[in-house]
Amino acid sequence: MSDKVSSLIDITERAGCADDAWGDFRGFERITLELKQRYHYSLGRQSRFFIELENRRFFATACASCGRVYAPPRPLCPACLQPTTWRELSGEGSLETWSALHFSPGTNADVAALQTPYVLAYALLDGASTLFPHLLRAEGESLRQGMRLRVAYNEGPVSHPIHLMHFAPA
Repeated sequence: MSDKVSSLIDITERAGCADDAWGDFRGFERITLELKQRYHYSLGRQSRFFIELENRRFFATACASCGRVYAPPRPLCPACLQPTTWRELSGEGSLETWSALHFSPGTNADVAALQTPYVLAYALLDGASTLFPHLLRAEGESLRQGMRLRVAYNEGPVSHPIHLMHFAPA
């Protein structure tokens, strides 16, 4: 385990007052523990979506039974529970709604590096039946519902393959 988990422990102690009979019980230790882990994760059936992003192609999944097209891709159609198949989309679509974020949750290095405020957009890609939420690189004042967007590709390296793309005005 020692080759997979490293830790940095910072212990801060605070003692109670000397003339306080309960002083020993009022003291405390605050421990800051930082863990780093390396693990392998399979993106499973969605791996093709991420591989194609690296190839600058945008894929969704389609249900042959009901005709719905899912972006982000889904292995099964939630409407009729049939397996889906891959379908390439143009990567163009329209902005349906958005939110300007003034605080970054810092969930990974890519997100932590974003300069705030940034825009999280929900786009309806041409040929898709579902909204795709993702980062939109555009000024918040210029945004309007229905404006045309396109998938733009980042060069990398990135912390997660979803960050190989973002939306941009078409």
